[in-house]
This record gives sequence, C-alpha cells and structure tokens, in this order.
Amino acid sequence: MDIKCLIIVYSYHHNNTAKIADVFSKILNALVKAPDQVTLEELQEYDLIGFGSGIDSGRHYKPLLDFADRLPETNKKSSFIFSTSGVQGKAKVAKDHSLLRQKLQLKGYIIAGEFSCKGYNTNHFLKYFGGMNKGKPDSEDLKHAEEFASNLLKELTLKTI
Repeated sequence: MDIKCLIIVYSYHHNNTAKIADVFSKILNALVKAPDQVTLEELQEYDLIGFGSGIDSGRHYKPLLDFADRLPETNKKSSFIFSTSGVQGKAKVAKDHSLLRQKLQLKGYIIAGEFSCKGYNTNHFLKYFGGMNKGKPDSEDLKHAEEFASNLLKELTLKTI
C-alpha cells in the first residue's frame, strides 16, 4: 500500500528547514507546502502529515503553530514533527517541539516520529558575528534526515500490511 504524505513547512530565514523537508519529500514521495498553501479539507486525503519549521525562542515559528490551532479534529492520523535550530540536544529538542506536539495530539494526531538538526542562525546579535552553524544543515544532517524518513516509511508500511 502506498502511503500518501504531505509535508507542511514554514521556512523563511535561511531555508534550513526547507532543505530537510525536501529530503523527506523525496523519500516519502510527499508534496511540500507552506501552511498558507494548505486547505484544511485536503488534509483528509493524506495518511501521513509532517509539520516543521525553524525554532524561534524555544518553539516552532508562529505561522505553523497558528496553522496547528486551526486543524480540524482527527482520529489517530499519523504525523511527524521536525525542526532546525541553533542549539540541539535531546532535552532541548523535546522542549522545543512540546507546544506543537501538544497542539497536534489534542487534535487527535499520532506522532510517529520527531527529527531536528542544527541550522544556520543569524538571529538577533548573532548577525554581528557571522551567525552560528554556518553551512548547516550539511550533508551529514541530510543523510540523517534520509534515514529518519526511510525508517518512518518502513514503520508505517508495516502497520498497514
């Protein structure tokens, strides 16, 4: 069975998160759209929906969170969360994803996985010093994104057999 996937991404600063979404789209054969390009009705057509953006002040960017607020309730629709940020770490990523995760779960989404990697960051005072994580996400990060998407696809395919 083919899994129909949509990836909703808000990426504007350096397009770090869009690079990750593009890797996911190739592996998952998914359409990639910005939140303002998605109609709530079309979400019914998809078996798996990815939600991602950069992290700003410890949470996903506001346009993605606002979109999550408008989502209709669903019954156990599979989804995944992803992000890029200046700082990584298991606890930090869990905290950064917590608001979006909570919004999705309250709407009935099942979180099948979460992915995050470093992204080039020139926010605030960092712009005066050339930013941090220049060149990120790099080829290694993109390889990890491929592995994440492949594993997600395998898991979901096994569940539908």
